[in-house]
Amino acid sequence: MHCQPEHKHQVYIWLKNAHTCLICDEATHASHCVCNVCETELPWLMEQCAICALPLPMEGLICGPCLKKPSAFKQVIAPWTYSFPIDSLISRFKHQARWPLGHMLARLLGQHLQHRFDNSGLTRPDCLLPVPMARKRLRERGFNQALMIARWLSQDLDIAVDEHLLLRPQDTVAQQALDAKSRQRNLLTAFALATSADVTGRHFALVDDVLTTGATAHSLARLLINAGARRVDVYCLARTPKPGA
Repeated sequence: MHCQPEHKHQVYIWLKNAHTCLICDEATHASHCVCNVCETELPWLMEQCAICALPLPMEGLICGPCLKKPSAFKQVIAPWTYSFPIDSLISRFKHQARWPLGHMLARLLGQHLQHRFDNSGLTRPDCLLPVPMARKRLRERGFNQALMIARWLSQDLDIAVDEHLLLRPQDTVAQQALDAKSRQRNLLTAFALATSADVTGRHFALVDDVLTTGATAHSLARLLINAGARRVDVYCLARTPKPGA
């Protein structure tokens, strides 16, 4: 006896049908909804600082700020520079709640990370940690973009994500409006660890959308290292170039 009804019509299979590229609106068969042309023309980050991923003229160098004052994190992994159209895509994801754009970028970041795991010896972390958002800004925006990126990466890379280990008990001034020194002072007491946090000997990767001065990442990494973490990396969608570059 057949328990399923007989169906002779063509079935719509999502993965075998053309989608629309989220950048140029042309048809594409890519599952992450960006056509090959647009993906190739994205501002891929090539020559960069071996620690903070700051764009540099040559590969394999360490930038001046990292030489003068080493960061608490080990390495930043970012596929793109924060320039057009990546800056526009991230802004629309964050400020207009265009979640499909964020998902597309997170999928591409996941592919970039998997390639690094497989081919360049990048060590897989034990856990992903989204950068926590100030409560006031979270209420205004309605979601934490870093948390969403971390969840998507967790699914694609099969790496655990801990949404509650890092806390932001104090609301601080928005970092975008501050210079590098003010950003560091602004974050001195901004973050904390959950009381039940187990960090000793573990390798973490902080997840955020954009790395600018690295002050937030450094503050969080220092907090984790001081609590006994073995290593802290940073995964983000884009890295801003040096001002005036």
